[in-house]
Amino acid sequence: MRAFGFLSFGHYSPLPGSQTRTAGDMLKQTVDLAIGADELGVNGAYVRVHHFARQAASPIPVLTAMAARTRRIEVGTGVIDMRYENPLYLAEEAAALDLLSDGRVALGVSRGSPETALRGYEAFGYTGSSDPRGADIARDHFDTFWAAINGERIAEADPRQAPAGTRLAIEPRSETLPGHIWWGSGSRSSAEWAGRAGLNLMSSTLLTEATGQPFHELQAEQIEAFRQAYREAGHTGTPRVSVSRSIFPIVNELDARYFGDGRDEGGDQVGIIDGFQSTFGKTYAAEPDKLIEQLQADAAVASADTVMLTVPNQLGVAYNLHVLESFAKHVAPALGWRPNTEGPVEGYPV
Repeated sequence: MRAFGFLSFGHYSPLPGSQTRTAGDMLKQTVDLAIGADELGVNGAYVRVHHFARQAASPIPVLTAMAARTRRIEVGTGVIDMRYENPLYLAEEAAALDLLSDGRVALGVSRGSPETALRGYEAFGYTGSSDPRGADIARDHFDTFWAAINGERIAEADPRQAPAGTRLAIEPRSETLPGHIWWGSGSRSSAEWAGRAGLNLMSSTLLTEATGQPFHELQAEQIEAFRQAYREAGHTGTPRVSVSRSIFPIVNELDARYFGDGRDEGGDQVGIIDGFQSTFGKTYAAEPDKLIEQLQADAAVASADTVMLTVPNQLGVAYNLHVLESFAKHVAPALGWRPNTEGPVEGYPV
């Protein structure tokens, strides 16, 4: 592990105890959390994207606000559901964000997880899927998006304004953006596809398989499959790899009240999601010395260059900054962490 960031699902609700009661609270607090994290040396600020739910949905405005008010921290998504996206408009927005942030972008995209709405992407106007989960729409949208950000000329020019046969590319274009696109993967096969495509990898908080192996071992095998596919495809870069974890250092009485209930002793969970038997990773909550020991034994954390800490955003900015600071001070250095003052994060050689 070289870097860590926070991943916020952007929940908001007027329930008792919530400090994030409205959508406005959620958006402004996400920006404030990124500002505070940047000052702590945290490497990344990432938001989850869900539709038809009281959670973060349209990521580009909040990422732009975060980038405008920070200096070093990477801003990104984990992940954008491509079933719901106009791929050419997203290409324009993503390029503008990459240019405004001086390349501090990590856009995770994929088919996404199950949404609250049944085939909600059809309400957005994206119909015709032959897959009940819309995976074919997601891949088609991604292919168009990928072509656009790589400068492919995809629209015919008006012959009254350009020579006949002229084709046009999306503008603005950022030359660095293709290197900042990640595929959110929940399986070995999608990780291998991402490797062949030359993308970066965001490994999910769950894997759609259950072999009896611990989650971290399954995830480490997924990461190795990605890197092998990347090598075999002839790519010569150093792709980034991230994993997500719920990690809570217990350093005071409040931490103990929230998380010191022995949950760190629990194991992985196996359940059904989207029709697949899946393995879900455990929550880590313990005193720093014990966390270090546990995380050093986590094969996927050791294999990834970046760990995303899923944060309980409804507990408020101050408490979540405390969690990030505790991890930065007491745990991350022992795992190989390099603060954002040391420059952009680089992946491990494949």
